[in-house]
Amino acid sequence: MIKLLIADDHQIVREGLRGILSRTPDMEVCAEASSAQETLDLIESVDCDVALIDIHFDSGRSGLDILREIKRIKPKLSVLILSIYPEDQYAVRAIRAGAAGYLMKGSALSEVVYAIRKVYGGGHYVSERTAENLALSISKDYEKPLHQKLSNREYEIMLMIASGKSVREIAEELSRSEKTVRTHRERIMAKMGMKRDAEIIHYAIQNNLL
Repeated sequence: MIKLLIADDHQIVREGLRGILSRTPDMEVCAEASSAQETLDLIESVDCDVALIDIHFDSGRSGLDILREIKRIKPKLSVLILSIYPEDQYAVRAIRAGAAGYLMKGSALSEVVYAIRKVYGGGHYVSERTAENLALSISKDYEKPLHQKLSNREYEIMLMIASGKSVREIAEELSRSEKTVRTHRERIMAKMGMKRDAEIIHYAIQNNLL
């Protein structure tokens, strides 16, 4: 029996996944978490085989931050990232941070079940496109795009800027001060050689990040 932990701040998502996976003969949902801290507490206290983690929590902590903590607490635990964001945005970063796989929330049930079984068996689950991007990212001749210079938090804020959100809106969503967000924005501009939000928007569109 594969014991699963589901971590998502939306109750309807957790209930949907639990309902689907509980009907799969070799799977059992043994714990659910609705916040970043609850996820980490359960990782320490509950014996599970695979953790399904959302890439973004309303608390402001991203799934990538939580992933790093999980791998510190239980290095051998298989973590499958679930996301509404396209693979081009986060998949490679998630795998590099220690995820065993990356799935879109709209994936078919058969794909979710297959991915869980594969990572439970010690493998990795990524799409063909993500596999190609990973291969490119380690190629010596590959010129990395500008956004790969950014930290995970900077990258997250860059995408928010690209989507048209203001400093205040970003600060509220991430539970950070506006000053902190402005500091990140300055670093993003410096690393990417840009001066205006319009340049970030244009870059994100050109690189299929939106």
